[in-house]
Amino acid sequence: MQLASHRTVLAGIAIGFCLMAADAGAQARPPSGSERAGESSQVFTRAVVRSFFEEPDGRSYVRLKLLPKAKLPFTVQTFRVVDRALLAGLSEGSSVKFVSRYIDGENTVTSIHAAAECQRFRPCD
Repeated sequence: MQLASHRTVLAGIAIGFCLMAADAGAQARPPSGSERAGESSQVFTRAVVRSFFEEPDGRSYVRLKLLPKAKLPFTVQTFRVVDRALLAGLSEGSSVKFVSRYIDGENTVTSIHAAAECQRFRPCD
């Protein structure tokens, strides 16, 4: 009786591996219409502005303290800014939402705007 139950378990595991292998070999789905046009939905990350600085070669940077919802607990990271005009109206300590991409080997902010400060122990959009 015990040998039969072990065979059943092993058969179930074998079927699971076969299904995983079949899924791994499946073709990637074609991009949807919005992805084809280069318009993927933007995911904003919340942060607090710590500082701004500019390199001698003219590249602008912003240091942002990411909020825990960003899955990095209170991490401060430096981001290159595509256009210095994006930082207009922001000051150190401002609460912001931003979008970044990895461009030319650097984390780069492509969109940033002021946002209402998150209240402790309350959902923040």
